[in-house]
Amino acid sequence: MRLGQIMAIGGSLDEFVATLKRDREPGTWNHYNSTDTQALGMLLSRATGVSVTDYLTEKVWQPLGMESDGYWLVDDHNVEMAFGGLNATARDYAKLGELHRLKGQWQGVQIVSSSWVRDATRPDAPHLQPGINQDFPLGYGYQWWIPETSEGEFAAIGVYNQFIYVNPTRNLVIVKLSAYSDYATSLDESAYREIETIEFFRAIGRQLDSDKSTGSKLEVSTEESPTP
Repeated sequence: MRLGQIMAIGGSLDEFVATLKRDREPGTWNHYNSTDTQALGMLLSRATGVSVTDYLTEKVWQPLGMESDGYWLVDDHNVEMAFGGLNATARDYAKLGELHRLKGQWQGVQIVSSSWVRDATRPDAPHLQPGINQDFPLGYGYQWWIPETSEGEFAAIGVYNQFIYVNPTRNLVIVKLSAYSDYATSLDESAYREIETIEFFRAIGRQLDSDKSTGSKLEVSTEESPTP
């Protein structure tokens, strides 16, 4: 509620983060907390000496040749809401997914190190493995969610079930920007539907591969169906 108050009526994200105390020992439990991501944004800005926006612009946005400007929500002190305030188009979000599918390389240039992409998209501790924590059935890397998979899948997931889904095995990136209005109204999967959404993406991937092998293609008709 204190974080929501800052988002709604103003305040300082940095000051709020500084008041929090850890609930568990680090490295023991997989529980996503938006303020942890905000702390990473604070760390990045202090380590680089520039804002999160300026760093992203220089290191990623411009090298990827993004088609549109992105916009970041900020607090009263012009500090970015690193945990979920980046606004971008579907095509530009897809470029972020494609960059990671290509192991950090873009048009022959290594924008992000391949070792970082590898480490970021796989759990590196027992408590981060998918299926370990029943409250959070997905595993976790460096800000990427990891489902139980044999195809190396990973995803960025927004607060209302938005997705950047990456399947390197099938050379597939899917962006979903639609919002699920009942998201997080309870603590079970029915209020998140992330596993369901990933299964939907998998079905798309299988169909696309099937179409490639048979030479057929999906078709969406604009004609009305005949009246039965």
